[in-house]
Order: sequence, then C-alpha cells, then structure tokens
Amino acid sequence: MCFLKVCAAVFSIHGESMAKKYLLSILSFVICLLLLPPLPSVAGDPKSSTTKAYSRKSLSLQNGRDQRKLVLRSAFALVEDQETGELLISKQSTTVSPIASITKLMTAMVVLDADIDLRETITIESGDRDIILHSHSRLPVGTRLTRGDALLLALMSSDNRSAHALGRTYPGGFAACVAAMNTKARSLGLMETHFDDTTGLSSGNVSSARDLARLIDAAYKYRLIREYTTCKNAVVRTGRRSVQFCNTNRLIQNPRWQIGLSKTGFTGEAGRCLVMQAQVARRPVLIVLLDSQGRLTRVGDANRIKRWLEEPSASAHTRRG
Repeated sequence: MCFLKVCAAVFSIHGESMAKKYLLSILSFVICLLLLPPLPSVAGDPKSSTTKAYSRKSLSLQNGRDQRKLVLRSAFALVEDQETGELLISKQSTTVSPIASITKLMTAMVVLDADIDLRETITIESGDRDIILHSHSRLPVGTRLTRGDALLLALMSSDNRSAHALGRTYPGGFAACVAAMNTKARSLGLMETHFDDTTGLSSGNVSSARDLARLIDAAYKYRLIREYTTCKNAVVRTGRRSVQFCNTNRLIQNPRWQIGLSKTGFTGEAGRCLVMQAQVARRPVLIVLLDSQGRLTRVGDANRIKRWLEEPSASAHTRRG
C-alpha cells in the first residue's frame, strides 16, 4: 500500500514520463536490496557456516593425503599417530589374518606382568622344539639360559624355542600362559585377536592391523620390550659356548630410522610381517605391515611409508626457509 501511494504522488507531481523514470529507479533499488546476502550475526561466530564447512573439508584433505601416490605391497597395513590416534594410512586394516611371531610381543607382556624372576635359569627341553613348521633354532635341547636371555632372544631374534620355554615355565604352565595372553587381549579391547600358542607358529594366532596397533602401543609401555626388540645384536652363553644373535629387523641397523619398538614375523600362511613404533616426520607413529610377499617387501613398504610421510614436512620446511 505504501508503494502505491508513492507511485500516485509521483504521477501527480511530475507527470507520466517523469514518473516512469522515478519508478524504474525505485524498482532497481528494491531489487538490489533483495539480492544482498543477509548480514552475519555480531553475537555469533564471525565465520559463516559456508566458511566453516570449507575449513573442515580442507583439513580432511590435508590429513588424508592422496594415498594413490603410495603403493604398498603388504596385503594389510596401518599407520597411526601414536599420540593423537590419527589414522594416517589404512589398507584392509580390519581384516583378520595370521600374525606369526608378532605373537611374541603378547608373550613378553604376560611374562613381565607375572613378575617372574628373569634371573632364574631355565632349560630348553625337547618339548620346546617346533613340531608345526620344524623351524631351526640355534639353541639345542639341553641349553641352559636365564629367563631374561630367553625373553631377549624371543623378541630380538624371534627364537621359537625361547618363546615356547617362556610359556612352559609360566606359572601354571603353557596353557595358563596362552590363557593369560587371550585375557590380556580382551582387556586391551583387541576383539579381532586370538592366540593358540606363545610362538606364533600356529595359524590360529590371528589379529588385524587395527588390533595390532593397540597391541604395539601397549607393549611400548614396557621398558624391557622396547630395549630387547631394538637391540641390534647380543651374545648369549648357552652352556659352555657363547652364541651371537642378531635382530631380525634390518631397519634397526639403519641410522635413518629412529625405532622405539620392533617385531618381525614369518610363516607361510602369515607371510612376512613387521610392526614398529618409530619417529617419522617428527612424530611417533605405529606401523603395521602384514602378509608381505617377498623377503624385502615389508622393509620396502616401511621405507616407502617413511618417505611418503616425510615428503610434505620437507617441502613445507623448504617453503618456510
């Protein structure tokens, strides 16, 4: 109604031709007002919802960098920031598969939890021999060594007789040790993990890359596990003679790697496996590589992961400099 009164007044004062010009000006002004976006609320967030959505999208793209540039030959893989829990790389990380000697990390945890005397001497018996895959050991039947040395050899050089002897001499015996391993797995929330023995020789020892990241994080809290799994080599007295053992993870010898925990594994069904805690791109990460085919595949995958994670940091540092 107000607009009609204005029109009538314009017609009466200026005549028809002049009125048309005024009306066109008024209409243009009204249309411009209608097209203007609403002003942001002063009391609210100064950023509009559109800006927030764009920021979230950019952050997601930054954290989830293009994995097409990263080729991993391990069947299952996971890389996670140990401090924040940020998932950096995932490849079939929930698939359950045999884990071979990665099992020995759990064996070590329950042995240490039981607070057994590591200085006590134990003997390698015929029952400690591998009757599943008939793997070789440099510890002949009758070898006497401390429980601590058996733990070292199980973790560093993945010796199966040592791992079996640790289970056999566990309070309550071998079955009690395996039961404790499965109980601890449940307590850690590892619902895709199960153990049949203390060595990993059984294909019934299974887990997922996702569960193993939690297992590594738990094992990392044990000082001896960190120390023994990253030991480069050790000389152990086995009766009258001394035998030198080396770490099964060749990356331990590489000065470009800062590894805080390491464990390898291999059986025909599990493939070649590798789990590590390491400092990569200036942050602690948990790395899980399962079912790698070929002797050097798991090491190659680990090096590819390291380069892929460090590349953005290196280029950003160059730009800042």
